[in-house]
Amino acid sequence: MTPTETETVPTDRTSRIAWVTVAETLLPTFAARAAGHDDDDTFVADNFADLRRQRLFSAPIPAELGGGDASPAEMCEVLRILAHGCSSTALAFAMHTHQVLIPAWRWRHERAPVDGLLRRIAADELILASSGGSDWLAGSGRAEKVDGGFRITARKIFASGSPAAALFSTMAVYEDPAEGPTVLHFVVPFTAAGVKIHDNWRTLGMRATGSNDVTLDGVFVPDAAIAARRKPDVWHPLLHLVSMIAFPIVYSVYTGIAEAARDIAVAEAAKRRDPGVETVGALDTELAAARIACDSLVAFAESASPGPETTNTVFVHRSLIARSVLRAVDLAMDAAGGSSYFRRVGLERLFRDVQGARFHPLTDGAQRRLAGRTALGLPIDG
Repeated sequence: MTPTETETVPTDRTSRIAWVTVAETLLPTFAARAAGHDDDDTFVADNFADLRRQRLFSAPIPAELGGGDASPAEMCEVLRILAHGCSSTALAFAMHTHQVLIPAWRWRHERAPVDGLLRRIAADELILASSGGSDWLAGSGRAEKVDGGFRITARKIFASGSPAAALFSTMAVYEDPAEGPTVLHFVVPFTAAGVKIHDNWRTLGMRATGSNDVTLDGVFVPDAAIAARRKPDVWHPLLHLVSMIAFPIVYSVYTGIAEAARDIAVAEAAKRRDPGVETVGALDTELAAARIACDSLVAFAESASPGPETTNTVFVHRSLIARSVLRAVDLAMDAAGGSSYFRRVGLERLFRDVQGARFHPLTDGAQRRLAGRTALGLPIDG
């Protein structure tokens, strides 16, 4: 029986599911497909189909709403495991996962009226894509007020998982006559008139995430669909919540990539006449730093409350993890030696994939400014 045929998930959604075990079951199949998707720049559609069959897209939704009741920490471990097999699958899945965990947190902690969205995702295993990482504080695109809602014109980048997604979580800027520039947050179906996914994801690494550009050409968004309004370049409470939920999820993926690179490097080093003991030791030391920072971030976010101090702590951890995983994979290349240059070994793909850790917000300069302003007691919006 193949992993995709295994009946891992019970039909009774009130039963407690070991989601980590589900991920481990899928891992060999994803690993076998990874090089092919990377070589061809093709989206991991088959892996996403397997995730859907195992109901992993609704795993983070509360059981009361039809989901799998997985905690954020459990989903971090699932993503870390999946990254050992296919970085692109893990990262694209992470982008969906944090978009589900955010309303799930709001339902649990604020009793926010998001149960309709969560029930819909759980019922149909709908996939979410977003533009949040590229828009971040400033937002982008134009919203024009019309009768009953807004017309949106925008081009969004880094919409990971877009080839398989049903819903697009994004934002646009409205020039409010009274309030001035206002960022509007909303979700639109990918089937809505005026929404187009561009097949243009050709990159150094993470080649199979399907992180295509998405254009919105006069897309109508009703007033009732506006989920939040905020000032551009200001830390709205929603963004503190996004930071607390999203970055443990995303950087668990990069930690998993570094772990996978280490395992390949050690196996390759052991074949060499001079195995480079000191380099392997440096690799394991740097990987330990990444693991400690990732574990600390996941544990912290599990019990934290969103707010400026939490956000600062999250991004300090994000920088520590990024620094350590990049260095660890560099050392993995050194430890493996010349064999690391060959595609068949798999290290060069992981080396390219882990470079993505550099580019998610907050990048180094912005993170240091946030940390410095927090330490000095200055407003973080300065």
